[in-house]
Amino acid sequence: MTATEHVVLVDQDDNPLGTAEKLSAHQMGLCHRAFSIFIVRQQVTTEILLQQRAAGKYHSPGLWTNTCCSHPRPNEDIVQAGERRLQEEMGITASLTWVEKFHYIAQFDNGLTENEVDHVLMGSLTDELFEVDPQEVKDYRWISLPDLHQEIANQPEKFTPWFKQALDILQKFTRN
Repeated sequence: MTATEHVVLVDQDDNPLGTAEKLSAHQMGLCHRAFSIFIVRQQVTTEILLQQRAAGKYHSPGLWTNTCCSHPRPNEDIVQAGERRLQEEMGITASLTWVEKFHYIAQFDNGLTENEVDHVLMGSLTDELFEVDPQEVKDYRWISLPDLHQEIANQPEKFTPWFKQALDILQKFTRN
């Protein structure tokens, strides 16, 4: 990771408008490009690898979310950015497929705002042995879609603001 990360500023249709330093983009609520990765496996039902965000994250610490999420760097292809970040954060090497994108806005108690055009990416594991970066990930687990929906219904506050919307998109492309 570079000393100062920059994000790609976009309009709500994902047209590039320039770049900004990552933290200041979140402080000013500027719309920028992001991605949410889901690693899935087919057992009796579809299972998703979730991560619990590390306590040191600048927003949503300790919340459960998709396998990995981040931002592409300026001039970086979205799928290549996802594959890079998945390796850095989760220690997973996987080929990813672009699924769909959506726009959302979430404001946090610490004054930061996520205003993102979020690209949903999916992939599967070939090797289930991986080592996560503890600066990024507190915990991880596999969960079936039926169990995940029950957990979201019972305790939605345990999940990141973008997770449900990204999950709904993913489910259009997976079998239950």
